Amino acid sequence: MMLQFPDLVKMKTKKMVFEDVYAARDSATLEQLKEVSSKRRVIEESINESSFVTEAIAREMYGGFTSPLQQDLHKLEEYLPLLENLIFHADLVSSNWKMFQWTSDLKIRWASSLSSSSFFNLRGPRFFQIDSLRFELGMTLFLYGAILRERALEVLPTDLVQSATLFREAAGVYHHLAHEVLPMLEPALPAERPPEAISSVSTVMSLICMAEAQAVTIRKAEEKRTTVGLLAKLHYGVTQLLDEAYDILYKETRECKDISSRFAEFIFSCNALHELRSQKFLADDLKNAGQVGVAVGVLRLALSNITKKMPGEESWKSVFRKEIDDVSEMLRKFEHENEFVWHEKIPHGDELPLPQGNKIVSIIPYNPKRWERELAFKL
Repeated sequence: MMLQFPDLVKMKTKKMVFEDVYAARDSATLEQLKEVSSKRRVIEESINESSFVTEAIAREMYGGFTSPLQQDLHKLEEYLPLLENLIFHADLVSSNWKMFQWTSDLKIRWASSLSSSSFFNLRGPRFFQIDSLRFELGMTLFLYGAILRERALEVLPTDLVQSATLFREAAGVYHHLAHEVLPMLEPALPAERPPEAISSVSTVMSLICMAEAQAVTIRKAEEKRTTVGLLAKLHYGVTQLLDEAYDILYKETRECKDISSRFAEFIFSCNALHELRSQKFLADDLKNAGQVGVAVGVLRLALSNITKKMPGEESWKSVFRKEIDDVSEMLRKFEHENEFVWHEKIPHGDELPLPQGNKIVSIIPYNPKRWERELAFKL
């Protein structure tokens, strides 16, 4: 079972009407600006939970999808190419002061799902305003990656292959954000900015989605009765990805104090859980190789470490408890067998084998689409 962190999709935004701000030079541009506003409006209503559309009508409107997550992905996939086109044409005339003023008048505002201030603000979510269309693109893509990730968890019980693919797609979206979108936004960022607008946070998200894709791949490998030695390496590969994510996040929190501590705990807890699973399979592999004493030593160390890393979240605790019970039962059997049959010495500390990791998943690159329509502004 995987730990759940659905908070990422809880972003909020304020209404924007593009045609009320940008002065169109012709009727075709005006219609296209209205279409951008229309496509964004359905996203606003969805994430702000202000839509009054019935389930049946929503299914009819958004590609026949029954899952609200699929419907939201469909909405974003219709909006993003229009937004990319607007940014392309706005960049062509970015030196004109009117374009700068219009973008400022648009009042692009988003509330973070990762900001600690958003959780403890009694007056509701805190909105960040940054006067850049790339801020709009960055926050929209972050939301798109978050919904892809939630959809991956939604299909996990029925389709492991599709789930892993969706996690890899989400990793690709965050990789694109970290390397192509957010670095261009950085010069416009004020001191107070949402974590989602920081490149390194998207790098962290890409690594998390990669780790989750590998965790799903491991479940598929278990179904195929993959050797326990390889399963141990695959689980430790997940730990290595999460180690990298946690290190990057730790460095970032020294610069941005506003990142949710619960997000950091999620990464830390996932890391600890997969490290325990890796040690469980490693111990099984060692026993199969006739090293029962070493296997006992590995399990004792694993249980000693995991008890210090129990998360605070109750739903996460239940996953930990089940895993701890399984490892405790395995240790009991191995100790009993060693005591009555093998009589091997139990090694400790540096005498125990070092874990080895194997990372086998890769991102699916995100390729942005742009509706190539001419836009003319009255400058």
